[in-house]
Amino acid sequence: MSIYREIKESFRYGSVLTRLIYINIGVFLVLRLIQLLMVLATGNGDFIQPLILFLSVPSAPVSLLTHPWSAVTYMFLHYDFIHLIFNILYLYWFGKLFTHVINSRLLLRTYLYGGLAGAAFYILAFNLIPGFWQFSASSTLLGASAAVMAILFAVSAYQPNHPVNLMFFGEVRLKYVALIAFVIDIVSIPNMSNTGGHLSHIGGALMGLYLGWRWASKGLPATKPTIGGSAFFNWPSKKTNLTVSHKRPLTDMEYNTLKVQRQKEIDRILEKIKNSGYDSLTQTEKKMLFDASKDR
Repeated sequence: MSIYREIKESFRYGSVLTRLIYINIGVFLVLRLIQLLMVLATGNGDFIQPLILFLSVPSAPVSLLTHPWSAVTYMFLHYDFIHLIFNILYLYWFGKLFTHVINSRLLLRTYLYGGLAGAAFYILAFNLIPGFWQFSASSTLLGASAAVMAILFAVSAYQPNHPVNLMFFGEVRLKYVALIAFVIDIVSIPNMSNTGGHLSHIGGALMGLYLGWRWASKGLPATKPTIGGSAFFNWPSKKTNLTVSHKRPLTDMEYNTLKVQRQKEIDRILEKIKNSGYDSLTQTEKKMLFDASKDR
């Protein structure tokens, strides 16, 4: 299987977390490729800046009215490689924790709501706090940090005493990890090189706290499956028609029989690839092969 095909299948059948990581990396690579082509064609890569500004959130409300899409596009946008790497690592770590403690269905919703809240808090702060007025006309915001902060704080509010192991510190309760991250952003606001970023982190954190508190106190929402079986923007309705079925656990003999049948099916698919190539597989066979590779 080619690298491109592996990436394609991984994105198609992968989790919401996998898709978010791929999208962030893909946007970065496309931007850099465009810049490379500009350098080769004109000798000047600065022409990429208008595109970045086009996709970034402006702090001026009037500019935002002409770029409303930027409230969403900015949270997938990175230009600096180090910025991308750290956000991807944090997204992976906190995203895995989120799916383990809460579930994967609500990850995308938390990411998007956190990003929107971060943009809103950033715009309000730059236009309502006098100390930031001098920068409000020229400041822009980009990056997934606010969305990632929402994921961290949602888990922390939902299960604050969940233990996590940190290098050099050992086992630490999750609420202290979130608290330290929040304090770092607060004390970093005077550093004018990334004031907007730290303000957006606070907005994302507040949204995450609200979501986590809501789910902890009122229960996780019933979500409707969409693309890839994940939930997007739908909030829980007051009335839901749920059908609950109870199944007894499999006996050891039944489990082993099912396992042997699945292995025989995988062997059949591999033999088909050997004889006719990967392209001869049906979509069901491709998905079965992909799922089996994740279980190994």
